[in-house]
Amino acid sequence: MWTIKQIYDGDYGCEELQPGQQPRVSVTLVDENDEIRYVSVEDAWLVDNKLDVGSVWPEGV
Repeated sequence: MWTIKQIYDGDYGCEELQPGQQPRVSVTLVDENDEIRYVSVEDAWLVDNKLDVGSVWPEGV
């Protein structure tokens, strides 16, 4: 089971989003063996799925 350890909201700086592109965040996941995995998802997806630091990451994603 993977748990969200950290969510990093990247700073786009001078690189603006393209039309229709949604802001993305980097998510650090950790499992019960302290293995670490990194994923990038749309910020809105996290909000829609009510995921935050400490939440269990949905399987199959």
